[in-house]
Amino acid sequence: MTPGLTKAEPKLLALDFDGVLCDGMAEYFETAWRAYCQIWQPEDPTLPTDLKGGFARLRPLVETGWEMPLVMRSLILDIPEKEARADWGGLVQHLLDKENLNPAELGEAVDGTRDRWIATDPDSWLALQKFYSGVIDRLTEIMQTDVITFIVSTKEGRFIRQLLQQAGVDFPAEQVIGKEIKQPKSQTLRDLRDRHLSNPEDPIWFVEDRLKTLQKVKQETDLSTVQLFLANWGYNLPRDRQSIRQDSRIHLLSLNQFAQPFSQWLS
Repeated sequence: MTPGLTKAEPKLLALDFDGVLCDGMAEYFETAWRAYCQIWQPEDPTLPTDLKGGFARLRPLVETGWEMPLVMRSLILDIPEKEARADWGGLVQHLLDKENLNPAELGEAVDGTRDRWIATDPDSWLALQKFYSGVIDRLTEIMQTDVITFIVSTKEGRFIRQLLQQAGVDFPAEQVIGKEIKQPKSQTLRDLRDRHLSNPEDPIWFVEDRLKTLQKVKQETDLSTVQLFLANWGYNLPRDRQSIRQDSRIHLLSLNQFAQPFSQWLS
């Protein structure tokens, strides 16, 4: 049996949204380009679809949304992807200095772009989000069990609820915890445990595609019984997946495993 595992299924399941249930890469790409155009004002504002592959490969490097236009800038400047992956933090600082920009300005461009888009044409914004193959069926199955299921995301809860509704999932609104909660996911897991589990030792499973998020939870000693799963189909890098091969707390999870019974998640 896996160390720390009390039973082969969770009592409470917490799922990230973007990168676990939903693939928002197309929206990220277009939002990043619109923000890029606002900042750099290129002569041709046509969406550069030829950069989509490079953007998708580098998107897992992004720590916060304001960095997305800098991914676009690095691609337009033909900075080698290998160089970006080797020292993304250093490259970000270099671009900020070179372009005389700051995170607040970039963040305002990204958030403002997204807010205006949602306000004026929410249907086209929502249309760029798609669910990963099989996840809706599996989520529906889990909802029919006794497993208490929550979605814990940095996406706004109202959009998560709308996307699930469009997919035909009647997910309880109160079990969607979005960015409006404004707290680390580790604290959210703690709150869920305290509010919904009569026994604090009951197993909680948390599925996330960001390795750093899982590592932060792992560092919390009072969350030591939470089983952590890295979704290998989400926004992470091969080096992230390789780094946890021998980790007893963080389990690598495939999309095929996610669609299977919980006992298969630990194979």
